[in-house]
Amino acid sequence: MLGLTRYQWTVLFAAWLGWGFDIFDGLLFNYVAPNAVPTLLGLEIGSPEAKKATLYWTGVLTSILLLGWAAGGVLFGWVSDRIGRTKTLMLTMLLYSLGTAACAFAQNMEMLIFFRIIASLGIGGEWAAGAAMVAEVVPEDKRVEAGALLYTSAPMGLFLATFVNAEVAGNWFADQPEVSWRYVFMFGLIPAAAAFAVRLFVKEPERWQRVAATSKPPRLSELFTPQTIAYTRSGFLMAVIALLTWWSCNAFLPVVVSGLARANAELLGLDPAGTRAMIEGWKTMATTWFNLGGLIGTLLTIPASKYLGRKKMFVIYFIVSSLAVFATFGLDLAPEARLYGYFVIGLSVFGVFGSFTYYLPELFPTRLRGTGAGFCYNIGRIIAAGGPFLVGSIASQGANAASSALGVLFYVGFIPLIGILLMPWVIETRGRVLAD
Repeated sequence: MLGLTRYQWTVLFAAWLGWGFDIFDGLLFNYVAPNAVPTLLGLEIGSPEAKKATLYWTGVLTSILLLGWAAGGVLFGWVSDRIGRTKTLMLTMLLYSLGTAACAFAQNMEMLIFFRIIASLGIGGEWAAGAAMVAEVVPEDKRVEAGALLYTSAPMGLFLATFVNAEVAGNWFADQPEVSWRYVFMFGLIPAAAAFAVRLFVKEPERWQRVAATSKPPRLSELFTPQTIAYTRSGFLMAVIALLTWWSCNAFLPVVVSGLARANAELLGLDPAGTRAMIEGWKTMATTWFNLGGLIGTLLTIPASKYLGRKKMFVIYFIVSSLAVFATFGLDLAPEARLYGYFVIGLSVFGVFGSFTYYLPELFPTRLRGTGAGFCYNIGRIIAAGGPFLVGSIASQGANAASSALGVLFYVGFIPLIGILLMPWVIETRGRVLAD
């Protein structure tokens, strides 16, 4: 299948697990925020004060996650060029596993923030090591397919996070929302076992070993020399547009959907138990549509980038992203109808990320591949961190939290349009051989 050897499939699967669990651990907070934030602040879950606080702290915690993600991505991208892809992959998986599980023991917001920062460093660092490892191991003519397949683990990670939250918060501890979120965080330990499996079965890519043995250690400043600055700029611009759009939309998915479900439950006259069931059910439905769209969109980057080229692919995805956001958050739709809009948002806003696993490694030579890909993919999160913070801060000021969030999210649709204007500075890499 795809002409890959058994070992190449093993490498792809190891990186696939690393990135999938990366997303799983990174987004668990978004699911438990409506219960975790009020509990840590001493507020009644579901009260107007709790809803506003949840919007605000979801924005703050997501922004902090993105800042730590950026720092970890740049740091461990450089580390992967120094000590190797496999060692870095294992180290970062252990870091985000332990940091996420520690969140279960937080007694206040300060502790939760600290543990999230620890997890975010590992979450940010894993991607660059995994993407570089896959790009260097698979055959040149299969790099696009392998890269897109690698990113399919992202919607799988979200599916897993949705399932865990639905089972733990929706079934096992449905009548104990003040403690259910702690058990959800404990599932963050799962990737630790996968990290040891990576170390047992995956060795360092021969391409990296050969270059590392004969080249001087990379320096971050090399990304800004006259020879490489255009490539760094190209990768950064595309990544930051995609990141701003994705995080502004996805960070508030559980909060927005919870508000829509709660309003619908009030119209139907449901009791508290029925309301909680509707909230968890709607969160699962919206996330499922978002993930399904993301999975399909990720796979569609394969024909789009191979036959149209990377630049035209970005243009198409950004146009659809903008239209999807405008329609889902701007049109006068029934509450349940908005849930289906998340499918098209997933198809475009989520799906475009399937291209970065091969586009960014194509831009840089082997000795700078982890450093360059890690920088471009993650440094943009510093800018992207402003998106969730602003959306959460503005939306929390409204009398109706869900309606306020919808109004603010509508304007996120303008971000992909800016990406189209940046195309003159984007470098086409279709047909390019991976450089040493």
